[in-house]
This record gives sequence, C-alpha cells and structure tokens, in this order.
Amino acid sequence: MAPPDGFRSIDELTLAHQRVLIRVDFDVPLGDDGQIQSDQKLRTALPTLQKALQEGARVVLATHWGAPDDPPRSLEPVAARLAELLGQEVYLPDECVGDAARKVVSDLREGQLCLLENLHFLPGEAQNDDSLARKLLGLCDVYISEAFACSHLTQASLVALPRLLKERGIGYRFKAELDALSRAASGAQKPFVGILGGESLARSLPVFEIMLRRCDSLCMGGAVANTLLAARSVDMKSSLVEREQLALGRALLNRARDQKVDVLLPLDVLVGQDGDDADGRAVSIGSIPDGAGAFDIGPKTLDAFRARIAGAKTVLWHGPLGALENPVFSAGTAGILSNLAEAPAFGILTGESLSTAAQARGPELESAIGFVSTGGVASLVFIEGKKLPGVLALRG
Repeated sequence: MAPPDGFRSIDELTLAHQRVLIRVDFDVPLGDDGQIQSDQKLRTALPTLQKALQEGARVVLATHWGAPDDPPRSLEPVAARLAELLGQEVYLPDECVGDAARKVVSDLREGQLCLLENLHFLPGEAQNDDSLARKLLGLCDVYISEAFACSHLTQASLVALPRLLKERGIGYRFKAELDALSRAASGAQKPFVGILGGESLARSLPVFEIMLRRCDSLCMGGAVANTLLAARSVDMKSSLVEREQLALGRALLNRARDQKVDVLLPLDVLVGQDGDDADGRAVSIGSIPDGAGAFDIGPKTLDAFRARIAGAKTVLWHGPLGALENPVFSAGTAGILSNLAEAPAFGILTGESLSTAAQARGPELESAIGFVSTGGVASLVFIEGKKLPGVLALRG
C-alpha cells in the first residue's frame, strides 16, 4: 500500500550501505525492581528495524526515556531487551552525540545496530535545538521516524533533524498510524459510533469534543459515565464521580442533544464495595445499594452497546469501560473487544490502558478489530485535525 500523500515509506528509501537513523519511541515503563514492565513499544518497532538491518543498513536508534523533569536514566535495560528481541548485539555508546557516539557509529558494519544514549541527557533536545540536530546529522545519511507517539512534541530529533535531510521517511508503524487515524479524522464511513470510557470526564474532554463533532452516536462507560449519570440526577452512591464536573456533564449532554448525537448511558452496572471486590453483581441504574459503587457496565448495557456497534461502519473507542485492574470488572471491556472483532465496522482504539488490554489478547484480535493505536496524545491531536510538528517535518 502506498504511503500517505507527501510521505516516503521505508520501502522507498535506499538503505543499503547507509547510516540510517531511526527515531523510535522506546519510552517503556520501568518497575521498582528496575525491570522493564512492558516491551510492547520495542516489539512494535521490530518490523522497521528488521527491514533496515536486512537491507544492509548501519542502523542508529535514537529515543528519549522517562519524563523530561526526571533525572535521565541510562538506556542499558532497553538495549539489553532489544538485543534479546532482535537476536543480535545492540551497541550502546555512553552518550548521544560526541566522540564516543561517532566512534560506535563509524565502527558499525552493515546489518549492525546501535542505540544512542537517552536523548533526555541533552537539554537541546526539548528545545528543538538546531546545533544538536546538526550533531545528530553527523551520525546519519537517512532518517526514518518510527515515533508517531512523540510527533506532537517539538524536539530536535523529531523536527529539526529530519528537516536537514533530503532522504527521510516513515516506518511501518508510523504509516499504519497515519492510515488508520486518517479514517477517524476525516471521511469516516457512517454510521460512526464513538465509545468513551476511562476514569475522568475532565481528562477525556478533548476526546468527547472530537466524538461530538464526528460521531452519530456515543456509548459511555467507566467513571466518565458515572459523572454523566450523576449530571442527570442519578444517585451513584459510592461510585467514582467528579462532582466538580457535573455542570460540564450537563452542558455536554445538552450539546449532544442539540447536535442530534445519540448518547447511550449505562442501563445497568456491576457494583461492589470497591474496585478490589472479589465479585460484582449487576443492578439497574438508580438501584445501586448504599455503600456500593459502579465499577463496570452491566449485561443490559453491554447488549445495548453491541446493538449499536452492529449497525456501525466506523467505531472510535477511547478508554476502558470498567476497572480493568480487577478481572471481575473487566467483562464490559472484554465483551466489546470481542464484539468489535466480530462486527463489520472498522474499529480504532486509542488510550494506553485500552490499547494494552487489546494487545494482551493477541494480534489476531487486534487485526480483526481494525487498528489499535499506540500513539497516545498524538493520536488524539491528529484525529482532532491539529498539526503535529513531528509529522509535518517528514513531508517530502
């Protein structure tokens, strides 16, 4: 399949004998024990890395790791795990640019790979510093971005650097994100159904706004639905409700009514004393017992959502419908995942917790759903129709 207009894919670039810098997103979670908790971001990049290595490129990887305000940490654990996944050595200089980095890159043979040290060691990265970009330019002949999730950032390795090279393009995952998200951003086949869950109406507001503009109907779950139900004067008892957002909830529901967007709120919920309960029981909305709260959608709601999905051609889903950390309250999310995989609609999933839940069920389910985005904030900004600096810098 051809790349989106204005971009060159990795398949269109000459990689053999070249120093190919691939900007990856290896910002993986690290546990208290110092071990990587999930290597999904590494696995996602593997097809692009393997293509470059098989073509005989000398591959140079660049990434940041950790929050900008945190003390930067070495990428040693990431390099070790990547070496296991690739089945070959990953060289790691002790700096991003400078003599040590130049020496490691110059010593690479065709089909070998190095990972530059954490870009957060360099203050010029976050400042989109041109001098830093030119130092990175000295390490490469070709630039490929496989970091769509970072493309909302204006950083030297994402924006200033690619603009310095004529030979630049996008990796397989980056292209897949652009292709799939474009279907939600404009020209989505209708009926277009939005599914919105998660813990916070306030934090989900940008997604809600997107769905109000683009979708024909919305299915609401999670604590977001709790707040909207409370805004309709339903007594949610001990459920997680953002009391300070009730006025916002009423305003959003009124907008949906005025725009003729049908909003499906839960008909029933699974309740417990807290999210750690060993079992939950279904009750109708308005019948939550004292001291209990809603932690998942109930079976009647699941059926109503399924019926709406059955008639859809496009589905955009952001955020889980229940407390996924407890299997007791994950049935709603699991049920819709299975249903969407069987439905004819093209599904697009966004949000880290939902994407992780979908990916945990295997690539077959992910493929059957349509597309599970790992783009995070960048995905939502793209769907909203805003410009991403790290995307604009890659146009030919």
